Amino acid sequence: MTSAATHLDPALPAPVGPVSAALLDHLRGRIPRPDYTPLDAPVDDSHPFGLDVQLALYVCYELHYRGFAEVDGRWEWDPGVLQFRGRLEQAFLDAVRAEVDVEGPTTAADHMARLSVEPADGRGPSHHLKGVGAWEHMREYFVQRSLYHLKEGDPHAWAIPRLTGKAKAAFVAVEFDEFGGGREDHVHQRLFAELLSAAGLDPSYLHYFDYVPAEALAPVNLMSLFGLHRELRGAAVGHFAATEITSSPGSRRLAQALNRLDAPEACVRFYREHVEADAVHEQVVRTDVVGDLVAREPHLECDVVFGIRAFEVVEDRLAEHLMSCWESGRTSLRRVLA
Repeated sequence: MTSAATHLDPALPAPVGPVSAALLDHLRGRIPRPDYTPLDAPVDDSHPFGLDVQLALYVCYELHYRGFAEVDGRWEWDPGVLQFRGRLEQAFLDAVRAEVDVEGPTTAADHMARLSVEPADGRGPSHHLKGVGAWEHMREYFVQRSLYHLKEGDPHAWAIPRLTGKAKAAFVAVEFDEFGGGREDHVHQRLFAELLSAAGLDPSYLHYFDYVPAEALAPVNLMSLFGLHRELRGAAVGHFAATEITSSPGSRRLAQALNRLDAPEACVRFYREHVEADAVHEQVVRTDVVGDLVAREPHLECDVVFGIRAFEVVEDRLAEHLMSCWESGRTSLRRVLA
């Protein structure tokens, strides 16, 4: 099975409000001017977790990844777009900081240990899908996660040049697995594209941009925000640790759900791979990545903790959205799947 469509430049999404409309109009069909051209939009009047801001921020970040078919590549470093992105980032970062729980343990080790404990009465999308979720819920879940899993290790990879020593070596070792250990057919992005195809969904990169809500955009935006700012490298490592620690148990539940639903093997394979790989990654990240970083740069520990807690903020918001929609019999997407 192939995932041919995943390499194509995606199309721009449709605007959803004045902020995204201003950005998309600015980018579409134009060549950047040599002088600074400001981009004006009511960022301060828009909800930082809302779809308008999150979509605009995602578009800004995507210029640093694969770009868009109808957007000139020079927009990536346009000072007006970067200044506009900075306003969006500050609004988003302030909103995340406001929701981060300041109570509880203060060390990175304590927070990682906390994440490793599975609650006896767990509730959330993977628990729902394992127990009673229908195939239509699973397909929606695939779509919600497609913007992340068709990137997977890319946003975290920005942190690599900002690390040194054992932390860097161990970080790269984990990322090497994410990128297939040198084998194209094992790259996790490709495995997810094959999952989408097997589930009767489109595997194209960003195909479902106009389907997913703000809650699904925010987790990917947070990864990009942390990865693209050197001053937030500690938060990027904390986010990376939280991702790896929580991946294995969640993937196990999803694999069990897929087996219960008699899903295609390609769907099960993606999550089975994460059960095995991320259980090993967890130990490497704990000791060799986070442990070494904090030992070398102890002043970054508070940022590592923030990265872990910020991960929980955006993931919890997505989980709450999914459960609220599914429990009330509504689709969790902005558009109904065919």
